[in-house]
Amino acid sequence: MNRQSLGVWRAAVIAVAAAAAVLVAGLVLGGSVAEKVIPGLGDAGALTRWGLPASRTAMDLLSALTVGALLAAAAFLPVEGGRGSGRPAGSGAVRLSKDAVGYLLAASWLAAGWAVAAAATLVFTVADVLGQPVQQVLTGSELSSYVGSLPQGTALMIVVLLAVVVALLARTTTTPAAAFGLLAMAGIALLPAPLTGHSASAANHAVATTGVALHVAAVAPWVGGLAIVGVHALLRRDRLPLMADRFSRMALWCFITVGVSGLVNVIARLPDPVELVETNYGRLALGKIVLFCVLGWFGWWHRTRTLPALADRKPWSFTRFASVEAAVMAATMGLAVALASTAPPPPAAPESAIKSLLGFEMPPEVTPVRLATLWQFDLFFAVLVIVFGGLYLGAVLRLRARGDAWPMIRTVSWFVGLLSIVAVTQTGVAKYAPILFSVHMAQHMVLNMLTPIFLVVGAPVTLALRALKPARIRGDRGPREWLTAMMHSRYLTVIAHPAVATVIFVASTFTLYFTPLFEAAMRNHLGHIAMMTHFLAAGFLFFWVLLGVDPAPKKLPYPGRLLLLFVTMPFHAFFGIALMNMSQALARGWYASVDPPWGTTVLHDQHTGGAIAWAFGEIPTFIVLLVLAFQWFFDDQRQARRLDRKADRAAQPGGRPEDDELAAYNARLAELAERDRAAEEQGKRT
Repeated sequence: MNRQSLGVWRAAVIAVAAAAAVLVAGLVLGGSVAEKVIPGLGDAGALTRWGLPASRTAMDLLSALTVGALLAAAAFLPVEGGRGSGRPAGSGAVRLSKDAVGYLLAASWLAAGWAVAAAATLVFTVADVLGQPVQQVLTGSELSSYVGSLPQGTALMIVVLLAVVVALLARTTTTPAAAFGLLAMAGIALLPAPLTGHSASAANHAVATTGVALHVAAVAPWVGGLAIVGVHALLRRDRLPLMADRFSRMALWCFITVGVSGLVNVIARLPDPVELVETNYGRLALGKIVLFCVLGWFGWWHRTRTLPALADRKPWSFTRFASVEAAVMAATMGLAVALASTAPPPPAAPESAIKSLLGFEMPPEVTPVRLATLWQFDLFFAVLVIVFGGLYLGAVLRLRARGDAWPMIRTVSWFVGLLSIVAVTQTGVAKYAPILFSVHMAQHMVLNMLTPIFLVVGAPVTLALRALKPARIRGDRGPREWLTAMMHSRYLTVIAHPAVATVIFVASTFTLYFTPLFEAAMRNHLGHIAMMTHFLAAGFLFFWVLLGVDPAPKKLPYPGRLLLLFVTMPFHAFFGIALMNMSQALARGWYASVDPPWGTTVLHDQHTGGAIAWAFGEIPTFIVLLVLAFQWFFDDQRQARRLDRKADRAAQPGGRPEDDELAAYNARLAELAERDRAAEEQGKRT
């Protein structure tokens, strides 16, 4: 075994030892492994008490390493298929480099280990819930019967299946797009397990659930990316400055996301700051905060010291420092598992049934003033608006800095769209929407039929293509190349076809509300977020195709756009009429459990929601007609000016009339007139 391999194994052993030591200390201090024998209840035994957090730690570490290996293949290393071939990076000829394919193979083995660790966690979880020893669970029928009935069991089964798929497909993947697809699949597999833990039952479970999702989605690439870059520094060292630079830029955003989401999670579970020092959960959270600050210092050191050292061809300066940072990260993950295994302190007063369902108490009787003033913070859409607004504003400022103009009306339209998202997700509308179907329908109509119009008119794709810089390395894919490749992809060509976009826009509404999907989405916060995100995305896709402001695979002529608008909009009126004529309420179980004492009947409120859906369609129709009218007018003006310029060029000496249809037509008329005059003169002479 050479020196480099010994270095890899030494760093891995140190990281695992640090994670194990902190995990054991956290479990003991938190009291989650103390024997709790309650008369009449079974005891899962010491093997389960220690095996469950150990398997969770292994699952978390292996999932992070899988994500890191996929990141190295898809993003950290440049693609080399287009180099020297003369083909753009967005073409189908782009292939991953040999090193990237090697990291995909490593991701395959890591994902297989991830699946095994998740399966072990599943067995220990069932044993812990049933209070039975692991041996009894494995030999009996409890495992198969409880997997589908326990939320944790279902979540872990999803993790096992997705990890196995990643392990299998990573062995045959050779293109950057496929590698990113596997990275997205691995990212999805990160979420089910933590989202079925304490976050689902926190006092403000809506904020806690979103915070945990953001936390996990940022931790895995940060930890896994550092580990893989460190391994690359020990084994190969070629392309190390480029990989370290790309990882450092990603790690900065991961650090910010982890810090904000972690703070939100602590506040959601520990509303009283005194609980940070008076409870086991608070003390473990405080220790995690300290380690997080240490990792922030490591990141600052990397950006200021080790990246310049790498540019000076000193790879060992990064390797030694990254090994210590990886050990601290592993210790942090071990502490995180101990924190997840420790129950947060119970609320001082017992929760009402309404608060356990909604995450907040029943609001007072609905009024227009309360809809506007009773703010309800939604972390997901708050982050969405901040990110979209910041990226758009940054792109506009970049254009202005280099002297390029960007229409103010587009910027205003974009931020009006973002403001409409805030108006229905952060105000009293969001507080009353889970309680009253009519308010929910108003929220739906805004996100699906009003907000997308303003966002589309903002032309975000055109702005991105103008603001993003090309990749530094020829043949590589940066953000601009990925956006271009996506715009020319077969997937977008299919879903952006006017017929497909229209079907998604119309049929998804009927499918959601007239099936059990609606009640399932209302009962689960993640399902509710997915529902509203789908409304927004389906509306954006439809109006993106209809208005044609940005580049698209297929653009309709203006008469075709008007026809599509008038064919599509009546379906929402039909949907509203169907709601008004129903004799049974939708999602009866949900609305019966949150029925306010000051409200009307559930069915009457549903009829009101149907009336809103029926009448609301006039507003977006009018706005779209105005936009299309202005587009058509200005397009005709541009065409006329273009034809005039070509005609002027054709009339100049050396012009080429054959290059312009109008000029050629005028020249033909002039030739025929000249022939007529010549014929008349010939007739006079004869």
